[in-house]
Formats: sequence, C-alpha cells, structure tokens
Amino acid sequence: MEIDKSKPVLVTGATGFVAGWIVKKLLDEGLTVHAAVRNPDNKEKIKHLDELAANAPGSIKYFKSDLLEKGSYADAMEGCELVFHTASPFVLDVKDPQKDLIDPAVKGTENVLEQANHTSSVKRVVLTSSCAAIYTDTVDTEKAPGGRITEEIWNNTASLDYQPYSYSKTLAENKAWEIAKAQDRWDLVVINPSFVMGPALNPKTTTSESYRVLKQMGSGAMKMGIPNIGFGVIDVRDLAEAHFKAGFTPSAHGRNIISGHNTNLVEMVKPIHAKYGKQYPMSARALPKWMVWTFGPMLDKALERKYISRNVNHKFTADNSKAVKELGLQFRPLDQTMVESFDALVENKII
Repeated sequence: MEIDKSKPVLVTGATGFVAGWIVKKLLDEGLTVHAAVRNPDNKEKIKHLDELAANAPGSIKYFKSDLLEKGSYADAMEGCELVFHTASPFVLDVKDPQKDLIDPAVKGTENVLEQANHTSSVKRVVLTSSCAAIYTDTVDTEKAPGGRITEEIWNNTASLDYQPYSYSKTLAENKAWEIAKAQDRWDLVVINPSFVMGPALNPKTTTSESYRVLKQMGSGAMKMGIPNIGFGVIDVRDLAEAHFKAGFTPSAHGRNIISGHNTNLVEMVKPIHAKYGKQYPMSARALPKWMVWTFGPMLDKALERKYISRNVNHKFTADNSKAVKELGLQFRPLDQTMVESFDALVENKII
C-alpha cells in the first residue's frame, strides 16, 4: 500500500507519550500532521508539539476529538491516507476497569476505524496495540511454543477481574481486525510493543505507566531490592520509528512485535543505579521471591499475590524477528534507554 507523503497524516491521542515521538518523526520528515487531541485549547498539553513543529519542516493542525464520541474524528481524518491510532489508556491502578480501560480502548478503536470506513481517502491504519494483547504474565511466554511469544499468539488469560489492561488491549485489537477484515479499501498494520521506556517529550504531563515505574525506582519504594520480573523493553524513539516504517513501508502487514530487549526489572534498574545510586534511595539487587510475596502488596497494589506467582522469577522472551526483517528496525542499547528515561525525570524535577 503506497502512501502519498504530500497528504496529511492523522495521529490520535497526539499528546501521548508514544504519539509525541511519532508526531516528531512525521514533522521531521516534512509531513503535515493532523493531531487529534481531547482539548486543543489546553496550551500546556500541546506546547511541546508546537515547539516541535516550529523547529521542523512539517506542520501541525489540531482537531478536538473524543474516543467515546461517534464521528468525533471526521474532520481530523479528512484528506488523510494514513491514520495512526495511538489513543488508548495505559494505567494499571483503576477503580472501574470497564469504564476506565475497556470502553475507551474498544469503543475508541471502533469509532476511529469506522470513521476510516467513511473517509474515502484512507488507505492504511496503523494501530498501536501491545504485547499485552499477546500475553498476560511472563509465565505465559515461558509456556508459549519454543518458550517465546510470536505474532501468532493471542492473550487468553486476562479478564476484567485480572490484568484488565491486558484484557482491554486484547479486546481492542480484536475489534480492529474484525472491522478491517469486513472491508477491502484500507489495510491494517498493528504494532505490538513491549514495555515502553525512554524520555518523554513532555514529562510534566505524562501519565504513562512507564513513568510510574521510574518514579518508584527513585522514590525509595524499591530501596530494599527489586522484584525480578521479566520484561520486554522498547525505547519510545525506536517505537516511533517502527510506527513510521509500518505506515510508509508498502509491504508492511499484520501484527508486529516491537521489543528491543528481553530483560527484567533488575537489569533495567542497574544502569540507573550505576549513575544515580548515591543520590537516590534505590537498590540494584533482586529481592527473594518470598520477600516480594510478603511485602509486595504493601509496596504496590499491582503486586497482588496472583501476579507475583506468575511473574516474579519468570523469564520474558519475545520473537521480534518479523519486524526487524520486514521493517528494518534497529534498537538502542537498554542502558541508554533506561538512563535517559531517568535523566528526563531528574531534569524536569519530577524526581
């Protein structure tokens, strides 16, 4: 699917952590960005995007939109051949999973893709899904064929009551494929990133779960030690590059696992500890599982016993070969990603 770079490109949720870097890439390439945001009048939220546009050959135009409102993306999508749908909540501690996670993820995806059905210019939609639509717990990756997750695997262990974020991503991606397969004018390319780290373009406004974890590292919440939880990590800048290539590589197709490193929380903390260990109350040693079992739920609501048993001391392995081969991706070193993530919080006095 050949995309005309002279046409505007829509990015939903444009003020988000991942979306900001996608917008930057598009602007740097000289494209016109239609930025769909909840409130274009909130100048603090869009200030960093305005600054990006002022220093790039591309241009940006804002459109007010609401994930739960039908027809909300009509104006923003007009004239676009390419749509990046990134808008979806990434929070784990919610009071009402249906209202806070499922509805925005699923209904938002439905509204955006149904709008693509009604916008004749659209040729391709790139959906930001997640590896969470492939697995729930790291033990699931160990149990997968060959001990690793691939694009062929779907999450079948998350629910509204357990890991509802993973459940929301699974339901939303399923809905996207259902809508895409019911028509033949535009194609769908799905990006399935692992845990996203890296510096935020606007750290003061980000509510990303990634930054919650970083704040825990620097606040003393993990000064006794680190739960040895397996993670895949992708740098947000590499993820933006993956989105761009998924949009403009004619042969791009299907699901694409975007994960630079098979690692764990202990290895993620080590480079930050090496630089900041004397300034902040943090540890770089693994906590014994019995200690996580005993104290984890007091430290973090997400560390419930079921989660601990299925994730602590289990290894995460994802096969990223499809995206590496077909999209030509390269990844930053993990140490660089983690240190520069923490640097951004320090520089902006968030930690």
